[in-house]
Amino acid sequence: MADNKNKSRGTKKRFENKNFPGKAPVYQRGPFNLLLLGIVILTVMVLLNQWQRVETVRYDEFLAHLKAGEIEEVMVGNTEINGKFNQKGMDNQKGVKSFVVDYKPEVVRDQLTTELNESGVKWSFSKEHIWLQNLLFTMLPLVLVGVLLYLMFARNMRGGGGGMLMSFGRSKHRLHDKERVKITFEDVAGIEEAKEEVAEIIEFLRNPKKFQRLGGRIPRGVLLIGPPGCGKTLLAKAIAGEADVPFFSISGSDFVEMFVGVGASRVRDLFKQAKDNSPCIIFLDEIDAVGRRRSASFAGGGHDEREQTLNAILVEMDGFDTDDQVIVMAATNRSDILDSALTRPGRFDRQVVVPLPDLKGRLEILGVHAKKIKLSPGTDLERLARGTPMFSGADLAAIINEAALAATMANKDFVEMADLEEARDKVRWGRAKKSRVIDQKEKEITAYHEAGHTLVQSMLKDADPLHKVSIIPRGPMGGATFALPERDRTLFTKKYCMALMQVCFGGRISEEIFCDDISSGAQSDIQQATRIAKQMVLTWGMSEQLGRISYDSDSSLQEAYYMMPGEKDYSDKTAETIDSEVKRITDEAYHKARELIELNKDKLEQIAKALLKYETLDAEEVNTIIQGGVLDKPTVSDLLAAEHAKSKAENPGKQ
Repeated sequence: MADNKNKSRGTKKRFENKNFPGKAPVYQRGPFNLLLLGIVILTVMVLLNQWQRVETVRYDEFLAHLKAGEIEEVMVGNTEINGKFNQKGMDNQKGVKSFVVDYKPEVVRDQLTTELNESGVKWSFSKEHIWLQNLLFTMLPLVLVGVLLYLMFARNMRGGGGGMLMSFGRSKHRLHDKERVKITFEDVAGIEEAKEEVAEIIEFLRNPKKFQRLGGRIPRGVLLIGPPGCGKTLLAKAIAGEADVPFFSISGSDFVEMFVGVGASRVRDLFKQAKDNSPCIIFLDEIDAVGRRRSASFAGGGHDEREQTLNAILVEMDGFDTDDQVIVMAATNRSDILDSALTRPGRFDRQVVVPLPDLKGRLEILGVHAKKIKLSPGTDLERLARGTPMFSGADLAAIINEAALAATMANKDFVEMADLEEARDKVRWGRAKKSRVIDQKEKEITAYHEAGHTLVQSMLKDADPLHKVSIIPRGPMGGATFALPERDRTLFTKKYCMALMQVCFGGRISEEIFCDDISSGAQSDIQQATRIAKQMVLTWGMSEQLGRISYDSDSSLQEAYYMMPGEKDYSDKTAETIDSEVKRITDEAYHKARELIELNKDKLEQIAKALLKYETLDAEEVNTIIQGGVLDKPTVSDLLAAEHAKSKAENPGKQ
């Protein structure tokens, strides 16, 4: 225990010696404030100059004023006469107090003294250098502006904040010191493999001499790869929190500005500050913004600003010494477009995949976020985790938050399972439009359409189990049929793909049989079935006629860098074969689904009538209908009438 205390004290002392900003930052006055002060001073000087402005008069006019008794006093200089008007003279000159007269003393000096003596005006010869005063008054604004410019540029050149032009080259990172980074591995769930892979980085930051003993070199760069919302940034903060080190965070887009060379300057500034505060972690979020693969095409040449920024990052990472305890972490969801020089050994040589969570991971993530809210004792988070396949950690956090908000608006004491399921549907498909007025004919078509999906999904053993079906509009959909997968799928079998397509075509087939017409409601179903069939033919080699050959050329990079569509890697004859195979597979799924519906028309009709009556059915209620049972539960109208009666009983005075 004593060793740990000494170690923590030593760490604190090390950061204090390096001026680590443990306290709140003290903001200094920038050049903008100095410039504003200079403008105020100049304005005051101009006003004073206007208030005490000097009138230039000719010598004959001066004599006329002198004879008229409008002059109060006069000071005769070597080349000019300076004087002041009295009140009479000021009235005639519209408020002008002072005046100046140019004259030649060798010509009119004697005549001038005579006139002054006869007029009785106070006068004297000037012993001061008036020209020096005028020069000082003229040069003072210029000197003031020069001082302001010097202070502004000198402050920026030595790294001061708040500048105008030179501040573009300063890094825009956000610094989270070790007192502020409170996130640890206890706050990160669902990515256990990724946490284990970065454990050695934490140990290196805690005890670097342990690795230097055997001559090992810790990876300088760690690249976090994964879909959006999977916790890449959270994992980086947790590493900093576990290692108890500062955390420099910046986005890749913050490096790029309209000025050439700014990105490279910011990279150098960021790495310099990180080395001054080592050990620490630099986190570059969305690194693909500046780390895209370099190309010699016209889309980007060697003088491109992004390439200069990337080159600066590569050079700075190569410039680390063995004693520099700085770990560079980056996150991206487009690792396929990163430059190979960025991912080679010695730079971002450790790649950690942060995937979408599986069933166990989703349950852990829901448990972490559920600690912050009050859950009902009957809440089943495992059921919710099963019903959220392909949900990211951010989606799961949004579900918990939306459920808490819904329960609050309903004045509940706890968040119930119904709130969680409604929040899940809202996050994935949008808010239910219960107040939307729907035509009765359209409602019937929607009911039979969803009943077709429900029947096929319930009776195919290769499809995912049914969860519930609803004809309440939600988002862009008029109704929806929800599945509840028993497990996460990493492989898609041919039977499963055929079952998915049969479920997709169930809605259209039901419309054809029971409504004597077809509608546009099958648009997304047809798109999904076509996408599955194309994947089977082009990518997965599930076509006997085309064989085990991949025809899915990756043209995204070519389109991104050369701005032209990618060319096909197969002939026109093969393209015709692909089209025919896609149509054959979709037709086969369609005919199998139609045969199934034709054999169970009575069951489908009962499901549709139940949907028109109750609007929403769960899996148990659908199974009851398929087995010939009768549902015994209140309808939506009954629930609304009961609620109205209850409200009327509680408030008898209201009509």
